[in-house]
Formats: sequence, structure tokens, C-alpha cells
Amino acid sequence: MTYGLIAVTVLVYLLQILPGSTVTDALLYYGPYTYSEPWRMMTALFVHSEGSLLHILFNMFSLFIFGPILEGLIGRARFLALYLVSGFGGSVAVLLLAPTTPVVGASGAIFGLLGAYFVIQRKLGGNNVQLLIVIGLNLVIGFLPGTNIAWQAHVGGLIIGCAVALVYLRTRRIDQKVLQIALVAGIVAALIALTLLRLFVL
Repeated sequence: MTYGLIAVTVLVYLLQILPGSTVTDALLYYGPYTYSEPWRMMTALFVHSEGSLLHILFNMFSLFIFGPILEGLIGRARFLALYLVSGFGGSVAVLLLAPTTPVVGASGAIFGLLGAYFVIQRKLGGNNVQLLIVIGLNLVIGFLPGTNIAWQAHVGGLIIGCAVALVYLRTRRIDQKVLQIALVAGIVAALIALTLLRLFVL
């Protein structure tokens, strides 16, 4: 699953940089588009900045490092759900905190993986000081002026990744599978509710 996500993301990036390509405009996320094109909250995960090769390289390198580890720990389906729900959480955070900021990139999903790995590693008793440093440094970089990074997506993805990992840890038994699915679906429902609240009430 990890390598499939990397392959799809790289393919989309190659389509983005073709002369005259409109892929970026068609898939990026921008708050006002949510009313008519809500799927952009997910498609933005697969497009990256055309002007910065480091953007996609950093995200895909992080996915390459942490993806196989997490996928091995929780399984393919749970891993894919974690990735996508975390990415969705990042988009919701952007909508709530910076609705007029156009965003691209898998950073929300990547931070979700980092958060989930932190929670799982902590539960297993591993040393997560280095991981905390990695997360902290990347969060700080997002707040630096001039970096043009959507820190909101990072924070949103991180929070949701931690939440999904907690669900996985608390519902590990086979007889808790339905409960696990229901709780993850509940997280998704809460994100949808926040989206609707921001669009039509706030």
C-alpha cells in the first residue's frame, strides 16, 4: 500500500509538470471550493508544489521510511484508512484556520503517520525521543515566515493520526473489529460535521 501511494503521487506530479498541464488547478484544495467540489479535500494529498522538488521529495521520503513500518504493524487496510483520514483532517484544519489559503501536498497525511507512529511506539514502550524531535522540528519549520507551508494541515493531520492510532490500540481484539470501524467512521463523521459547521454556520 505504501509503495502504491508513492507511485500514484509521483505519477500525478509528473502530470503536473507537463507543459500546459491543469492537473494542479484541478486537484488542489482551496476553502471556497469546498461548497461545490468537496473532493478536493482529498485530491490535494496527491498534488505537490511544481516549483519545489523538495516538497514532494520530503513527503515521499517520509512515507517511504514510516509507511512500511506502520503498514507492517497495523495492516494494509488500517494503514490506508489512517493515511486518508489524516489527510482529510489536515484539509479540515486548513478550512477552519486558513480558509482562503490554497494548499497542495501530502503533509497532513504524513504528519498523521508520524503521530500514529508516536502513539503506537509509546504504547509498545519504545524510545520515541528522536521521533518527537523530528515532529517538533517539522512543526516549527511550518511556522517560520517565508516558508509558504500550511502548518494548519500539519497540525490537523497530526491530531487525527494520533486519534486513529488510539482507536486501533484500544480495539485490537478480533471481536472488536466492528467497534474499530465504527470509531474510525465516527472520526470521519466528526470531521465532516466540522466542515459543514464552518461552511454553513460559522
